[in-house]
Amino acid sequence: MNVSKPVILTVDDDPGVSRAVARDLRRRYAGDYRVVRAESGPTALDALAELKLRGDDTAVLLADHRMPEMNGVDFLERAMDLYPYARRVLLTAYADTDAAIQAINVVDLDHYLLKPWNPPEEKFYPVIDAQLEAWRRTERRTPADLRVVGHRWSERSYEVRDFLARNQVPYTFLLDTVPEAVELLKAAGSPDLPLVVTQDGTYLAAPTDAELAAAVGLSTEAGADFYDLIVVGAGPAGLGAAVYGASEGLRTVLIEQHASGGQAGQSSRIENYLGFPDGVSGAQLADRARRQAERFGVELVTTGRVTGLEERGRARVVRQADGTEVAAHAVILATGVSYRRLNAPGLEEFTGRGVFYGAATTETPACAEQEVYVVGGANSAGQCAVHLAKTAEKVHLLVRADGLEASMSRYLIERIEGLPNVEVHTRTVVTGGAGDDHLQRLTLSGPDGERTVDAQWLFVFIGAEPGTDWLGDAVARDEAGYVLTGPDLDGGGTELRPPYFLETSVPGVFAAGDVRAGSIKRVAAAVGDGAMAVTLVHRYLEGS
Repeated sequence: MNVSKPVILTVDDDPGVSRAVARDLRRRYAGDYRVVRAESGPTALDALAELKLRGDDTAVLLADHRMPEMNGVDFLERAMDLYPYARRVLLTAYADTDAAIQAINVVDLDHYLLKPWNPPEEKFYPVIDAQLEAWRRTERRTPADLRVVGHRWSERSYEVRDFLARNQVPYTFLLDTVPEAVELLKAAGSPDLPLVVTQDGTYLAAPTDAELAAAVGLSTEAGADFYDLIVVGAGPAGLGAAVYGASEGLRTVLIEQHASGGQAGQSSRIENYLGFPDGVSGAQLADRARRQAERFGVELVTTGRVTGLEERGRARVVRQADGTEVAAHAVILATGVSYRRLNAPGLEEFTGRGVFYGAATTETPACAEQEVYVVGGANSAGQCAVHLAKTAEKVHLLVRADGLEASMSRYLIERIEGLPNVEVHTRTVVTGGAGDDHLQRLTLSGPDGERTVDAQWLFVFIGAEPGTDWLGDAVARDEAGYVLTGPDLDGGGTELRPPYFLETSVPGVFAAGDVRAGSIKRVAAAVGDGAMAVTLVHRYLEGS
């Protein structure tokens, strides 16, 4: 099999400088690497997208900072979504301290290189040599030529693509009608869709998430029967707990049903998280946290659906849907919440076929130059509307309340007010949906009565609910299903002490993040909960 050379990509809006950079790179690295040159950020992103689709790897990204269309920091940040392991170098004509600090915060900048760099043997090549060596040493998942064949309007095809995207697995989606897909389906014996074809030619017909995870190299079962700490849920609270637990010497396993990041991981943009002055996508934040957890030795189990929790003496045991059990000295529940379903006639059947709960970033490219509808008045809905406005012809934000001020951050409101293709419809709700094989029409009720509009895309953010029914009577919950902890408990703890602040009604079992009753629904607060829970786990293990 012919494997393409890894790519070194350089982008600079000055044609002369762009050619000089590419010339110097080819002079030294052409034997082992392919040098790709671009003269604008958007052009470079298009080139990276093509490389990604072909399964080519990219080792180093060199970007000039002061480009008019898209500066170097913005380019490197967006390029991280495509190639998170590529080394990032910012080029600038003079010592721009602000640019360097911004790049370090936003894109984990690997090097800051001043122009000009003559002679390259002294000022340029040593930098690139070091970056290439670091890239070669990086433990990374090799981009696989994974292909997914499915119907355009298929809920399961959407779920497969969403699962792969959120787990940072590159793939190419083929509609079942295109020639390549027709040939693959014929070779596979006309299987049920979606069809997943792995790099080694293995066919997976309508695979479950567990089968898909195993095929792409994700761990689907714990490596041991007993741990110091089990964390259930890999959203910000769970990832925070896992990082702090493992870094402080606890043997930790993190069990997640879908993908790391939780609801926050689906966010197109988080702009109020400390340390990221220009914002960060939920996927980027989740990927960094997951890699950080793995570096500290956390075992990450994907597609692990926990169905029960028991006390067995000093052990705390979680039971999974496949019948397996994992035990530990302590457990942190960080299962978060899921978006509440929109209860309107005709919508449920179109879930994944025009109706999406959350940002559904895999669908964003298909919304280009179309009208889309977003339901909700809080930050998640606002972030989605702003993100979709970059490509959609028109975004309609449907809000039940009289305005956005009561539920949305001021910076988002101002951003939305400045977007000419976003229209906010207050006191408006969705009362129905209709279509054939996918959503085609919505019925809206507003100040002027009821009306029907043509609509193929609906993104829903109407509050959340905890998925804690699986807990049964194992721990105390409030009427809405949120887990009660610490001072909110009537009882709990032991004969010698009251329950710790994040401890549930079962000693040694803690709750962190949005699943906890009374929690603050912010990413930073969830991460703080995770860190605090680990501190309390230590206190519990010490017997105080």
